[in-house]
Order: sequence, then C-alpha cells, then structure tokens
Amino acid sequence: MRTFVIGDIHGAYRALLQCFDRSGFDREKDHLIVIGDVCDGYPETMQCIDELLKVKHCDFVIGNHDMWTLDWAVRGDKPEIWTSQGGNQTIASYGGGPMPKAHIDFLKNGQLWIEVNDQIFVHGGFNPDISLSSHSAQALVWDRTLLDMAWKMQSMGRGCKLGRYEDIFVGHTTTELYNSLKPIKACNVWDIDTGAGWSGKLTIMDVDTKDYWQSDLTPDLYGGTPRLRGTRTQEWTKCT
Repeated sequence: MRTFVIGDIHGAYRALLQCFDRSGFDREKDHLIVIGDVCDGYPETMQCIDELLKVKHCDFVIGNHDMWTLDWAVRGDKPEIWTSQGGNQTIASYGGGPMPKAHIDFLKNGQLWIEVNDQIFVHGGFNPDISLSSHSAQALVWDRTLLDMAWKMQSMGRGCKLGRYEDIFVGHTTTELYNSLKPIKACNVWDIDTGAGWSGKLTIMDVDTKDYWQSDLTPDLYGGTPRLRGTRTQEWTKCT
C-alpha cells in the first residue's frame, strides 16, 4: 500500500481524476490523505466527494471551506464570506440542496489533523512549540504562520526543523503566493496547495518518495469558469 496526500481540490473534479490517473492511484489498495478544502471554487464539489467515497482507504483532514459547506448542509447557513468564495458553486453542484447524508457524514468525519508515524497532516498550520491538542479548530484550519515561519527561516540559508515531525504537510495557502505552481518545501514543511481553486493545478504526492503528479491548469479544464472569488492577497491579509 502506498500513501498519497492530495492538495486543496476546491470542486475541481476533472483535476482530481487527472491526478488519480497520472499517479496510478489504486482506489482499492492505496491510502489517500485529503488535506482539506474539497469544497467550493470550481463547480463539481458533489462529484469530488462522490469520487472520494470510492476510495477504500481515505482519510480526510477538514479545511475551512469544508466547515463552511458543512454549516450550510446541516443548518442552512450561507454567510456572504462563504458564498462569495466558492460557496455558491458548491450549492449549485447539489442543485440547491439538500446534500446527501453520505456527503454530510464524509464532512463530519473530517479530522483536524492526521498523524502517520513521523509525519503530520493539517489543513492550515499550528504552533510547533505546543501540542496539537492545545490548538483550537479555528487555528488549525486557518493558520498560515507555520508555513511563513518555515519559509523565512529557510530563506536565511540555514537548515531548520520545526517541531518534532519529520514532515509536516499543509494546504490552505496556495504556492502561487510563492511564485510557484509546484509543491514547495520550507524546512520540514511541505505545502501542496498548488492553486487548484484559483489559477493553478491540483497536486497528488507520494508521502514517502515525495514524487508528485499534477493536473492541467484548472481554468483550462473548465473553459474559463470563474475561480474562487476575491484575491489571495485580500485573504492572506484577513487570515494572518
């Protein structure tokens, strides 16, 4: 069994299928860790979750967009910050609702982090000097300071390791902000959100070998379908 981690999908079902095909991912035998934000952005959130439910060994780390979607599915909440950042596309993928119980259960079963041996998987980030259990859910899904800290330390030209884990995998912050459409490694932090919800690509990575495979650019796959609304610069300022 190989273990893969996949970046923020953001409703890009066509990109998800390309990643599975190009990596040779086996839905029956391989283990998949979804780093969060399956929902919102491109128009096929429903199809994405349907596909992930076909994966026999699938672990899901919940992201901020998934939390917003769950609030809508369970309570009918539609905050403007969500609908303007891809929520409307998610609602439309379900024909306006309701969301099937299997999909609600998938989101409800999302974990704030997943630990596998000496590797940790979290959507946003965390303070490496304190235990994960001491963090709020809000911090774990929204944090960007871990990646920023790692990037700044590595940019100083010295080796570094944050926390006790050999590898820390995060999503949430597109590598487009670092002028890259490829996964980036800073110290022991891997960012595999390569902008599938925006103008970039979806990435799937073998967590042991660090080999990775990518989809085509998502705007090309959807013929100019609008990406997530707003700008990453605005979101970056808001969330840090």
